[in-house]
Amino acid sequence: MDMLLQGKNLFLVEDNLQNRVIFQMCLIRHGAVIEFERWGRDTHSRLKRMNPPDAIILDLMLADGVSGFDLIDEIRGLPAYKTTPIVAVSAMDPAIAIPKARTKGFSGFIAKPIDDRLFALQIAQIMSGESVWYTGERFLL
Repeated sequence: MDMLLQGKNLFLVEDNLQNRVIFQMCLIRHGAVIEFERWGRDTHSRLKRMNPPDAIILDLMLADGVSGFDLIDEIRGLPAYKTTPIVAVSAMDPAIAIPKARTKGFSGFIAKPIDDRLFALQIAQIMSGESVWYTGERFLL
């Protein structure tokens, strides 16, 4: 098993338990250490209390009217997170989500459902500065 994310600390915001478990299993299998926040309401305070992660993975469509688009503004407002890679992961139509994610300052986009064979590699590529705007097999831009 290639340990693409060995020693990397990732922060995941995902409200769907099944998705969170799939993401965690895939990323941990490649050596990552995962912290997560479920709803997005406490993301700002959690990040202020922890050592900055190597990357943040944000669902775009969270419960209770909170979105990843809202959260990125809060996160980028924290000095320690000005340059942290932030990855949007969403089932939102990429034709709508990707332009908005680029404008908001996301470092990349990965369409749901994720491809578990590619997910860790995509995260590693984004963390190394590569451009990953993955629409998945269901969508064509």
